[in-house]
Amino acid sequence: MNRILLIDDEEKLRKLLAKIIGLEGFDVIEASDIKSGLKKLETADVDVVLCDVKLPDGNGVEAAKLIKARYPIVEIILLTAYGNIPDGVQAIKNGAFEYITKGDDNNRIIPLLYKACEKTALARRVKQLERQLEDKLSFDKIIGRSPAIRSAIGLAQKVAVTDTTVLLTGETGTGKEVFAQAIHQASPRREHSFVAINCAAFTKDLLENELFGHRSGAFTGATKDQRGLFEEAHLGTIFLDEIGEMPLDLQSKILRVLETGEFLKVGDSKPTKVNVRIIAATNRNLDTEIELDHFRSDLFYRLSVFTIELPPLRERIQDIKALAEYYVTVFALKSNLKPLRMTDEFIAALEKNTWRGNIRELKNIIERSVILSEGGLLDVSSLPFDHIEAAASRMHASSFSMSNIEKRHIQRVLHHTNGNKAEAARLLEIGIATLYRKIEEYKI
Repeated sequence: MNRILLIDDEEKLRKLLAKIIGLEGFDVIEASDIKSGLKKLETADVDVVLCDVKLPDGNGVEAAKLIKARYPIVEIILLTAYGNIPDGVQAIKNGAFEYITKGDDNNRIIPLLYKACEKTALARRVKQLERQLEDKLSFDKIIGRSPAIRSAIGLAQKVAVTDTTVLLTGETGTGKEVFAQAIHQASPRREHSFVAINCAAFTKDLLENELFGHRSGAFTGATKDQRGLFEEAHLGTIFLDEIGEMPLDLQSKILRVLETGEFLKVGDSKPTKVNVRIIAATNRNLDTEIELDHFRSDLFYRLSVFTIELPPLRERIQDIKALAEYYVTVFALKSNLKPLRMTDEFIAALEKNTWRGNIRELKNIIERSVILSEGGLLDVSSLPFDHIEAAASRMHASSFSMSNIEKRHIQRVLHHTNGNKAEAARLLEIGIATLYRKIEEYKI
């Protein structure tokens, strides 16, 4: 139920208006002056303030400014006995939703309350989503307790509160963009845009246009001016992923932004100034790229003021179970499945894998395993064939007993048939009852 705070010093009128509004299904609380109204706002969750302009302890137009400053989500409708244009203009400037005249506009009050409540509800929803996004992008949401990842997080937290350029290094799939977002979210620039671009995903001309934008007429088809990502990120952060793939002549333009805070749009002769923090990332060894004349040394020195190397997954084995549990929960919800449990064998197989694709590979494997899961369990049989083989090849000699070989073979056949037990029994040339007995015996 939407709650309305009605502020009016005329008791009879206030009581009558409160009754009318209450009959429409609103919860109404009353105050006779600005001071008592502000006290009500401190303790009650109000959606809309319906306030008289002329009050014993002040003017409603000025009170609107004070209320919006303290409670920006709350909407304010001002009522006046003698409306005038200057007051109406000032009321809107001070944040009022509407300014109406008593008597003349009585029929507008209820529709306006509904509209104002809708706007408040939308603002609350946006605020909630913003909080959820902040939580999702914070350092607390980076999963892992291993020394390697905690060290990287510690460095990132220290540099986040500064305005220093950051270079994130590490293998593909180690979570460099997640770290970049967390650094931005913990920085003084968090209220402004975080813009990300993969420098390897564009040709040289397209990348230049994406980064810096263009002027109308700069090339065929450029019918109007276009802002680039550096302009979009003004006062915020731009994340240049795979910067080691950037062409040399574009590298010089990035260097100019770092040194002067300005750049030239495609087809423009006048520089554009921006205030942007740059976070860059690469999976290449930039020292080697410099020796090969593929990367500018002066740009490297400007980017690597503060370098953080993200560890590969194989160096944080103790984090695999926690990461797997998180992705199992995410993909089970996505697939409308009940909570799933991972068997010890499933976890052991994950921990024995080499994870060349790091967290990205783990995420993909978990998503596939969730889709193939049966009976609320994730077992080795739901892993891709090559992962079953990799896990088996790393097991000790006792794993080569006949029972283990038979178990793995049944798992492979079930995987081949996508869990179709009748088809698996046919391929194994055994009865369906025998297959069910084996499944129960081996806890497949």
